[in-house]
Formats: sequence, C-alpha cells, structure tokens
Amino acid sequence: MRKFDTKVQHLKYKVLREVARFAWQGTLQENLLSIPKITVPGKEPTMRCCIYKEQAIVTERVKLAMGGDKDNKNVIEVINIACDECPMGGYEVTDACRGCLAHRCEDACKKGAITIDHNQKAHIDKNKCVECGLCAKVCPYSAIINHKRPCEKACKINAITMDDDKSAKINDEKCVSCGACVYQCPWGAINDKSFILDVIDLIKNSKNNTEYKVYAVIAPSIASQFVYAKLGQVLTGIKELGFFAIEEAALGADIVALAEAKELVEKGFLTSSCCPAFVSYVKKQFPDLSEYVSHNLSPMATIAKSIKEKEPNAKVVFIGPCTAKKMEFQQESVSPYVDTVITFEELQALFDSKDIEIEKLEEQSIDSASYYGRIFGRSCGLSEAVAEGIKERGLEGFDLKAVPCDGLDACKVALLKATKRILDGNFIEGMACVGGCIGGAGCLTHGDINKLKLDKHGKLSVHEQITNAVQNYQDK
Repeated sequence: MRKFDTKVQHLKYKVLREVARFAWQGTLQENLLSIPKITVPGKEPTMRCCIYKEQAIVTERVKLAMGGDKDNKNVIEVINIACDECPMGGYEVTDACRGCLAHRCEDACKKGAITIDHNQKAHIDKNKCVECGLCAKVCPYSAIINHKRPCEKACKINAITMDDDKSAKINDEKCVSCGACVYQCPWGAINDKSFILDVIDLIKNSKNNTEYKVYAVIAPSIASQFVYAKLGQVLTGIKELGFFAIEEAALGADIVALAEAKELVEKGFLTSSCCPAFVSYVKKQFPDLSEYVSHNLSPMATIAKSIKEKEPNAKVVFIGPCTAKKMEFQQESVSPYVDTVITFEELQALFDSKDIEIEKLEEQSIDSASYYGRIFGRSCGLSEAVAEGIKERGLEGFDLKAVPCDGLDACKVALLKATKRILDGNFIEGMACVGGCIGGAGCLTHGDINKLKLDKHGKLSVHEQITNAVQNYQDK
C-alpha cells in the first residue's frame, strides 16, 4: 500500500530517510555527497533534463532536511533550481474566443486593457490589466482564463510572486507558513525546513532516557495517517525510536476547550488560538482583531507545558501534520515548553531510517483525551468542544454562535465581516488548512476519509466528558 499521496512527497521522504539514517549512525557529514546518488540512482534522468540537475536538486533538498538556511526565519523555502518556471501570465484570451459582436469583455474592463482586432478577437494589454477578472466572468465562451502557478493558486494570502529569474518567491511578511504551496507544487520546489536532526540528537543524547526523558506529543490527526498500519502499531513504533513516553495533544485540546469556553463567555467575542497559521494571518492581515485572539496557548504548547511542570528536565517533540507548528515552537511564549517539531512525513522517514516496520509491531494504547479533544483535528471540532466546555462549566446561559472556518478563504470572509461588525457569530474557529489539521501539508495522505477516521478515533475515548479527561490526567 502506498504511504504517500504523491511522488513528490515520496522523493522528499527518501532524502529525509537517508539523512536520518546516516545521522543515527553518526556518519552524516562523511556521506553527504552520497545521498543524491542514493535517492536518484542510475545514469538516466527520470524527472529533469539530466541526471546532474536531478542530483543538484537533491543536494538542495538535503540542506533543507538538515535545517535549511539559518538566516531565513521562515520555515518554508524555495529551491530555485527545482522551480520549473511555471507560466504566470495572468489573464489571457484563448483560441476559444469567437470574435462575437457583444464584446462584453471590452465593456466590463474598467482599465481599457482589452482591445478588439480586425477579426473581432479580443486581446489583453498586460501593462493595463489589473487582473480583476471581470472580463473572464462575462465572457459567454469562457475564452478568458487566468494562468496561475500551482503554488500561487494554493496560496490564499498572495504571498507568492515571481523572482527576477522567474522562480517562485515568498513574501515572508505575508506568509503564514501554512504549507499549502509545499503540498501543491508539482515539482517539489517549495519545501519546509526539517528539524529531524534535532529529534535524533535529543534521543541519542538522552542515553536511553537516563540523562533526560524525551516525550512525543502526537496530534490527534495521527489517527487518520499511516493507513498501512494500526494506530497502536504507530505508537509502538514511536517508542521503538527511543521516546520515553507519548502524550496526546488532544489532552491539551481538552484543557484549551475548557479555558476558551470561559474566556469566550467573559469577553463575548473570541477567535481561536489553536492554529498558528490562522493566528499569524490575523496578526498580519487583521491586526485590529488581534486583541480578540484567545490568550490560551495552543493544545501542543498546553500539554507540553504540563509535561515540563511535572518533569522539568523533559524534552518535548511535537509530531503532527503542520508546517506552521515549526514556526510556533520557536515563539518566545512556546519555546520553553516545546523543543522541536516534526511532521508525519518526517516520522515516516524516521521509522524507515531505523528499518522499523510498524505494521509488524504489537499494538499499544493511549487513552488520556476525550472525544472532544481528539476532534480538534478537523473542521468544526473545536467549536463542538467549546460548546461542550460551556455546558460542563455550567455556562449554558451564554448563546454560542460558532463560525467554523474551513481554510484561509473562509477565514478571510469571517474576519472581514468581524472587522465590519456584521459577523453573525461570536466565536471564530480558524483553521488554515482545508478540512482542518487532517488536511495539513505534513500529512502523508489527504482526503475526506481522514475525517471519518478521526471521528472514529474520538469515539474510542473512555472519557465522555472533557472535565473527566483533564481531571484524570491531573490526578496521575
């Protein structure tokens, strides 16, 4: 069974796997030059013009697998040599133009960018065009189309443009590190930096958890991943890597749900703080709404803080679907609690770098979080959890009007309405990824079935109430 959605993901994984394999052995520096040859074997090119370019690109992938450009604070980077200079022409008139008499496109254009030639065919002057799209909307033949790069199309906040050499360029002032461009680029030219070496160092230096204990905090969306194995086998595999213990970020979500329920009732209007890409989007694009972002730490940071309060010398590694978490853990408010972050893609690479076949392992269970904490990983889950939190806190007199936002497009609409005070709601659940965390860029697989798997995982919880799950953890 395939482990990944795309071949691009598989190529990225192969590089991560080999970097990790040599890192475990302590021979990474000696073998750096061999990794391109391992991941792109043979003498014939399979994806590019020549084997030499393929291997040169892999060399750049190796650098990202080792942490990337330290001077670039963004965790999302462009591999210029891998960018295939995709067309980025904006609105263009195609051969479907029939040279009709109506010329609605010409009338719709407010900038005079459309002219009609002697054959009655339309033409667009790119120097005048502002890409409003009005001409495309009125064309009866759909003859005007908008050419956008896959990465540009994936980026809902217009953070990607074209550099002087025609490769993609990321505006770090706008970028929220959601990773949509990473997943959608068909050339794998945009990647997230990896902290996989930091994880290996933490485990190796812990000396079998005698110097300090290394905890893995797993995102609830892990239940929708690793389709070739059972969740209990994945958990055993994580322990086989050398982690001391595993905690659910969903338990942190339980704690957050109760806290956000209280904060919402006190303030009357709130936006969630669980998704770091959404929070970054609010602060960058809607600064006037920043004061309404929940002051609670994210579930990841909340449970990590609890771990370190019980075990001050512990090291905490978050494992999830999110590239934006790689930015979050470096924030001043979070860095004392979370030591590093890896994605499910990187966890798969770690398993295979140590030849751990998780589908052959015995299962182990984990049951600390409630149903509500676990469904944080999909759209509407947080809203359901906050509603339950209001109920369990005895605050049912408050009329919750949740506005779940499925992706940044939906977030933009809700935030614009909130800015203009016309939003029919008092709680914005912001999720940058379509579908929620189960659609994150660091997922192995994507699709509607992920929601079904997550809900099934939630229903397996032994805790019917959020307060029961939280109390049970505090009593340990």
